[in-house]
Formats: sequence, structure tokens, C-alpha cells
Amino acid sequence: MIYAGIDYSLTSPSICIYNSALGGFSFNTCMVYFLSDVKKLQTTFIGNVRGESFEDYNSECQRYDTISEWAIQYLIGCKMVGIEDYAYAAKGRVFHIAENTGILKYKLFQQGIPVDTIPPTVVKKNATGKGNADKESMYNAFVSETGLMLKDIITPNKKDVGNPVSDIVDSYYICKSLWQTISAKE
Repeated sequence: MIYAGIDYSLTSPSICIYNSALGGFSFNTCMVYFLSDVKKLQTTFIGNVRGESFEDYNSECQRYDTISEWAIQYLIGCKMVGIEDYAYAAKGRVFHIAENTGILKYKLFQQGIPVDTIPPTVVKKNATGKGNADKESMYNAFVSETGLMLKDIITPNKKDVGNPVSDIVDSYYICKSLWQTISAKE
């Protein structure tokens, strides 16, 4: 079975796809894709993490469409997709984020791919044991679990954990949360 976790955004979306035919759930049995407008990040890292470039767009609707089309190409064939639910205390362009996510959900519906929305607190608690974990705590949990220092590999010159590393970590834990939920029911 193939499952996906998506940390969906306007600037740095990330998709983690787990294929159970490759073995038990781990970062090594996942493939991760993310979008970036930074040229040096548009490459393959450690074999299973691939950064790709944004397509040009002339309007917000076209932007949402191109991001969702990018995502859909990797999600075809998934048994289920997990998407992090909206944060209640979100600030900024919340309506734009909702419109963008709504288009993806609609396209998944058209493809017959079920979507499970997972609260951010659940994702964080599954990763760190705390539902209010910050990006640094999420990253540290990832390093502890996988042994991979993604920040040093992908963004070695950044002081803090940021895009796309935090998005990759989030998509991994969204996928893992989805997989754990499904496995518990089987």
C-alpha cells in the first residue's frame, strides 16, 4: 500500500510518500518531494529527497493550480493521503492557504483518493511527545529517529531549522501519523 503525508503551503510544500512494499515504515522507505524557488535546492539529496522548482504563474488561482498539479502527479496510486489540518491560531494569509489546500483536496476527490486531515497537535505529539512542539523540537525528534542531519545536508549555511527542512520533517511525521492510524485499525 502507498500512503502520503503532505505539509502543504504556498511557498514550500512537501510530500512524503511511503510504500509498504519497500518494508516497514522508516524514512528510508519513503520518497520526499518539495518545491523551492531556490535554485541550489532544486536537486536530489540522499537519494530519496528531491527538490523541484516552482512553475511560473500569473495569478493566485494559477499558482494554486500549478502547486496542486505538481502534488497530484505524485499522489496518484495512494491508498490515502494525510494533510495537516489548519492551525486554529494561524496568522497571515490564512484564506490563501485555505483556497490553495481546497483545490488540492478537490483534485484528490476527483481522483478518488481519500484524505485524512490530521491536527497539527497530533502530528507534533506523535513526533515529540508534546502537542505544542516547535520546529527545532520536531527536527531534533527526526534526527533522533532517523540519524539524518537533514539541515546539514540541505541547508548547511542556515543557523535555524527552516524551509524546506522543517517542511520535509513535517511531511514525514504527517505520513507516519497517517500510517500509524491506519495500522492501528487493521
